[in-house]
Amino acid sequence: MKKSFYGWWIVAAACFTFGLSTGIPYYNIGFFYDYIARDFGWTREQITLGFPLAAALTIWIGPLVIHRFSPRKLILIGTALTCIALMGFGNMPGVLWMYYGFWVLYTIGYFLSGPPPHQIMVSQWFRRNRGKAMAIVYVGVGLMGSLGSYLVKPLTEKFGYHTALMILGGMLFLSWPLVLFVLKDRPSDIGQNPDGDDQPGAEAAVVSKTFKELAASKAFWLLLIGSLCSIGSIGAVNFHMKFVFLDEGFTKGGEVDGAWRTASILILWSSIAGRLSIGYFSDRFSKKWVMFATYFIVAATIPLLLQVKPGADFFLYAFAILFGFGMGADYMMIPLMAADQFGVNSLARAMAVILPVNTIGQTWFPFFVSVLRRELGSYSGAMGVVLGVAFVGALAIALLPRHKSFSQAN
Repeated sequence: MKKSFYGWWIVAAACFTFGLSTGIPYYNIGFFYDYIARDFGWTREQITLGFPLAAALTIWIGPLVIHRFSPRKLILIGTALTCIALMGFGNMPGVLWMYYGFWVLYTIGYFLSGPPPHQIMVSQWFRRNRGKAMAIVYVGVGLMGSLGSYLVKPLTEKFGYHTALMILGGMLFLSWPLVLFVLKDRPSDIGQNPDGDDQPGAEAAVVSKTFKELAASKAFWLLLIGSLCSIGSIGAVNFHMKFVFLDEGFTKGGEVDGAWRTASILILWSSIAGRLSIGYFSDRFSKKWVMFATYFIVAATIPLLLQVKPGADFFLYAFAILFGFGMGADYMMIPLMAADQFGVNSLARAMAVILPVNTIGQTWFPFFVSVLRRELGSYSGAMGVVLGVAFVGALAIALLPRHKSFSQAN
């Protein structure tokens, strides 16, 4: 008797492991920036330099490690490192080099347990339904991230931000039972094929491209530039959102914390809708134009952020919902496009380069925005630069060549 297809169990489990490993820490660390600034007297530039500095120091991790090890092992090691980093943030003295050191641990953990192992695993299990499967897995980032956004304010009010950070770190270990007992790296591990088919399909026979072959491809560079610009713009908004609110008149403490929590939860809930709808469309329409549309949405919402002021609830809701929709689809489309252009067997190598480079943009661009804000005296000009970079990202995706996907060829 034929076994039922195990792939959807992979999707269900990965939805939670991805949300725990990535959604909780990444989307909530920015909440604590102003507390750290007040506690240690550090500037915005010093605080926002941590992530980009760590990304620059650890960019070699992706190309060297990710394609060599089991996704499950990567998730276990990465979540442990991320937990240590969060607990370190909660216990550190006011020593800047130690703060930057914990960011190095966090960034390595992010590379190892975040998008790459989950993208690779899901892409191995699905061909025809890859968009829907990836969308459901990315829903976990929104769910767990919004859970973290809901918890950080009451946890900080009751226990202080130090303990709140440690609690968030401990939550990452909830992913370990699912990794150890439910997740499987590929369908062949249990005698199955992608999508539950009787045969592995032609995609499995496509030879993996080398790093040299990827670097010689025009599509690779357009995807790299487009995703770098868009992810950098998203990072600038995520990490500066609370500071923008403060500049626009929200008072420190309860008022700005409440506005941040409302915006963050709406962004993450809206990202779920973005991921599910774009996952559906990407299985039916050109991934290139679906991706272009999401990048355009992200760019178009940036001016709304500057209209968010105390009492202007409409702009807060409009910005958060539209930005979240585009952001959620944005991240998810990168591995789908990479698999579409280069084949699933090349995905590990492609993402081992794309993710670290995107992380450089995602982290250094917010730092440059801090510098621009200081030099210009407000966020208006700085966010104008963010808007321009986001549109460059959309243009790069529009220039991608038409490509018959490997999944459609089967």
